[in-house]
Amino acid sequence: MAAPVSSSGAALPPAPEKFSIWGKLAFGAGDIGPGMTANLLAFSFLIFLTTAAGLSPVAAGSVLAIGRIWDAINDPFIGYLSDKTRTRWGRRYPWIVLGAIPFGVTFFLTWVVPGWESDAARFWYYVVMSLLFQVFYTVVNLPYTTLTAELTKDYDERTELTAFRLGSSLFGAIAALGLGLVITQVITDQRQQYLVLGGICAVLSVLPLLWCVWGTYPYAVQRNALQPADTDEVALSFIAQIKVVFANRAFLFVVGIYLFAWLALQMTASIIPFYATFWMGLDSYFLAALLVQGTAILMMVLVNQLSRRLGKQEVFYIGIGIWIIAQIALFFVQPGQVAALYLLCIVISFGVATAYVVPWAMLPDVIELDELKTGQRREGVFYAFMTLLQKVGLALGLFLVSLALQFSGFVSEAPQQSDSALMAIRVFIGPVPMVLLLCAIGLARFYPITRQVHEEILLKLSERHSSDNQDQPST
Repeated sequence: MAAPVSSSGAALPPAPEKFSIWGKLAFGAGDIGPGMTANLLAFSFLIFLTTAAGLSPVAAGSVLAIGRIWDAINDPFIGYLSDKTRTRWGRRYPWIVLGAIPFGVTFFLTWVVPGWESDAARFWYYVVMSLLFQVFYTVVNLPYTTLTAELTKDYDERTELTAFRLGSSLFGAIAALGLGLVITQVITDQRQQYLVLGGICAVLSVLPLLWCVWGTYPYAVQRNALQPADTDEVALSFIAQIKVVFANRAFLFVVGIYLFAWLALQMTASIIPFYATFWMGLDSYFLAALLVQGTAILMMVLVNQLSRRLGKQEVFYIGIGIWIIAQIALFFVQPGQVAALYLLCIVISFGVATAYVVPWAMLPDVIELDELKTGQRREGVFYAFMTLLQKVGLALGLFLVSLALQFSGFVSEAPQQSDSALMAIRVFIGPVPMVLLLCAIGLARFYPITRQVHEEILLKLSERHSSDNQDQPST
């Protein structure tokens, strides 16, 4: 069979070996630990700080907000450093390996309740632990997520790797919630529940990161993905790269889509424990959280198939639209209607799966567009700034949740809450996420990179790379 050629008649390089199922599983494993830790923090940290650690809602929300704002500084800096890293093992893998153990240790320490009587001392303890954990979370997770764009350039294979990555993230997420459900049945002391859960999840979050490195490194070598292509990247300073990133119109749309959808998800996750405990009167919130996250793994298969058939934007409209209907219905569920609560949690999981898969599958396409325009690849910077803006928005959103609880009269250790506090909880479980999801749909409507546009981008890049290779002198 003749080698494929470009429109100019030049031979194109042979297609790389496709990822095997084991390669995809190994790649996805890299997000088990981040998914496990991030999900447990999203669902449980706010209620842990207010009910187990004894902080006021505003103090607890401030801990979360400070950690997110720190990420706004931390993420782009580490992304920039990982882009500049040059080792025999590549740019990304050393960061993952060296950061894995500190990542687990600092996560465990966030669930310790110091025996200090001073509220201020406990507040600053959680601020410091949150900052340290966020540093090592970024050290392992940002280089890992960047691998998506480096390991493959195929449109559909990227969607598959993204589905495996986020499916593994959801697996880690539901594993943490499942462990929480079991531990609450075995251990009665609330502080011990969180301490044991944090310790087990810390250990389980480190090992899959090492499996990911071991399982994907051969593919990186085979595809020449350890080091960037030779370009004039050095000529651009960090500030200049930031300007290029924000000049990319498609990137701004992806950031907005992800920001609004993820903010709705994180707000829902943080308020569900309060909703299940104080409005519905349940003994444990872990089952409701499990139904949202656990069913989402199966839904991601459906989202992946619909994306192949319909396109990324179209499946986003369907998934988020269904999510909006179910989310607003939660506002009207009454205490005692537990079956309705659990059914709506399952329906919401389809929207959650869509919010996981689609925006992250869009981002590598944006990176290709930037390479076509500039001749450079800056995966780390794009991934970092997407995460940066998301976390800045989350800092504001979570702080607003804590303010609403505080000023509505929520009492940290009270078994029952006032009518105003219960109404604030219901508003943040229904109407507020609905508005955010509508904004995400509006932005998706104008996202400029369709499947056809992406294929044209790849064709032009392939021809450019082939021409560059021909121009290089032979040795």
